Amino acid sequence: MKIICIGRNYAEHAKEMKSELPKEPLFFMKPDTALILKNQPFFLPDFSNEIHHEVELVLKINRVGKNIEERFAHKYYNEIGIGIDFTARDLQAKCKEKGQPWEMAKAFDGSAPLGGFIPKTSFALNEIAFHLNINGKTVQKGNSKDLIFSFDRIIAYVSRFVTLKKGDLIFTGTPEGVGPVKTNDRLEAYIGEEKLLELSIK
Repeated sequence: MKIICIGRNYAEHAKEMKSELPKEPLFFMKPDTALILKNQPFFLPDFSNEIHHEVELVLKINRVGKNIEERFAHKYYNEIGIGIDFTARDLQAKCKEKGQPWEMAKAFDGSAPLGGFIPKTSFALNEIAFHLNINGKTVQKGNSKDLIFSFDRIIAYVSRFVTLKKGDLIFTGTPEGVGPVKTNDRLEAYIGEEKLLELSIK
């Protein structure tokens, strides 16, 4: 099982990060040790003082695919869920300054809490609203209509380089509003009004 994450897929998030809009999907990967399941807590690591939340819609791949044509990409997932891409922003900034890879800032243990999934037939895929609350306050709001690259475009593009397998997860990008988490924060992630993920920060 692979965790594939798409970067800068919402224009307003790219702006808040002072980054250029991509012309093609940008992706990086996390290991399976990044997963947090069943609403287990996230423990702040000792190597970072600036862990940021990034809430994202997640696709669950349902079959093997390579060089998938975009017109067929919709056949490769049946469910959409929600997750959080935790990022060690201070480490990421240092790596970027030096032109180094920044997996240490994205792929660390526990950096990918994953919530529940809903059949995609429940949605209009080009208008899925989602949001993240911290301690009862909404801090991020997104909608799939604002994606720079659609779900199908992402699947087609990534599959040119990496064979997709059943059970792989694609985190599709985060909207604006990313920010730090701290000890005792309570995070709740929703698709529409349905809460699919909650976890505490320890």
